[in-house]
Amino acid sequence: MQIAAIIAAGGRGLRLGVGRPKQLVEVGGRPILQHSVDTFLASDRFSQIVVVLPPELVSDPPACLQARGPRLQLIGGGARRQDSVANGFDRLAGGVEVIVVHDAARPFVDRDLIDRTLDAAIETGAAIAALRASDTVKQADPESAAGRPVIGRTLARDTIFLAQTPQAFRVEVLRDAIALGRAGREATDEAALAEEAGHRVRLVEGSARNIKITTCQDLAMARAMAGDAGGDVAARPAASALRVGAGYDLHRLVDGRPLMLGGVTIPHCRGLQGHSDADVLCHAITDAVLGAAGSGDIGRHFPDSDDRWRGASSLDLLRRAVAMAREAGFRVVNVDAVVVTEQPRLAPHVEAIVRSLAGALSADPSSVSVKGKTNEGVGEIGRGEAIAAHAVALLERVP
Repeated sequence: MQIAAIIAAGGRGLRLGVGRPKQLVEVGGRPILQHSVDTFLASDRFSQIVVVLPPELVSDPPACLQARGPRLQLIGGGARRQDSVANGFDRLAGGVEVIVVHDAARPFVDRDLIDRTLDAAIETGAAIAALRASDTVKQADPESAAGRPVIGRTLARDTIFLAQTPQAFRVEVLRDAIALGRAGREATDEAALAEEAGHRVRLVEGSARNIKITTCQDLAMARAMAGDAGGDVAARPAASALRVGAGYDLHRLVDGRPLMLGGVTIPHCRGLQGHSDADVLCHAITDAVLGAAGSGDIGRHFPDSDDRWRGASSLDLLRRAVAMAREAGFRVVNVDAVVVTEQPRLAPHVEAIVRSLAGALSADPSSVSVKGKTNEGVGEIGRGEAIAAHAVALLERVP
C-alpha cells in the first residue's frame, strides 16, 4: 500500500509575533518544522512526504529541508490552510492510497500516534487524532452581547473531543473533501470537509503532549517540554537516559468485592475497597511509571472524584500510564514489585500476574518481578485488614 504525508507549513504564524514564519522558530535546538519532518522521515511507511511552505521558501528552503532525499518534496501553499493541503494533494504522484495530513505547528507528534491514526483510516476510510475533553464544556448563547457572553447550554463532555493532527484519509475521501473546499466551503481542517462530504471519521485517542504552537505562551510551553533551558532533550547528558520511579499503595480488605492483583482475579473471601477495582499492585506500579517519566501520579490523572474511573480496570490505568510515559519519550525497562499481605498466599498466582503486568507494560515477562511478603502479624496488614504494594520502575529514554 502506497502511503503519503502532507505536512502543512504554509502559514506565516503572525499570531506568534516573532517577525518570521513560526515554523522556522527553534524549539529544542531545531526549527519547529524540522521536528515533524524528521518524525515522518523516520518512518518507512511513507513513500512520499510533501511539505507545503510559504511560496518564497520553496525556492530558498531552510537548511533543515535541504538534501533530505527523494521522498521529500516542497510546494508553495495557498491563502488558507485548506488551500495549502489541496496544493499538497495535487503534488502527490499517482498510486497513493492513503494520505496523512499533519500541521507542522505540532512538533511533538510521535510515530505511535501517526501509526494508530493511519491504521484506523486504512480500516475505516478516515480518522483523526483527538483528545477527549476533561473539563465541563459550556456553549455561549449566540444572542449574548459581544464581549460579554453568557452560557447558552452545557454540553455533555463525554461527547466532546478536541481535534488534533495527524488526520488520515483514504485518497478518495480526501479528494471529496478537497473538492468541497474548492467549491466554496470553508473549514479549519480536512476532517470537517470530509464530514460535510458525507464520510464518517473515526476518533483516535490523541496525546496531551501533541500541542499546537500558536501563541507566545504555546512557544514557551513547547520550549519547556523540549528542555530548552538546558539545551535539546537529545543533547542532555547520557545519565538522563535512565529514570527511576517508586510507587506505593494500600487498600483495605472488605466483604463483597473481588480481589484483583496485577490484573488477575485472586480467589479470596474479601476484596480491596476503592473507587476503581482497587488493584493495589497495579496502582503502585502505575505511580512508579508515572514518577519515572516525570508525569505526576495516579491521583492526578485518574482521580477518585471522576466517575469515569469508577470501577475501572487498574490494569487499563497502568496501560494508560505506560502510554503517557511513551509520549514523554520513555519505555519501561523493568519493574520490581512487592505485595505485602497475610492472606492469600501470592506464590500460586505470581506467574499469571507477571504475564498480565508484562502485557500492560509492553515489556518482556522476564523484566517484571513480583514478590509476596507478609507483615509478620504487625498492624492492619498483619491483622488481615489491608494489602499494600511497593514498586520500582526503571525507564529508558527512547532515541
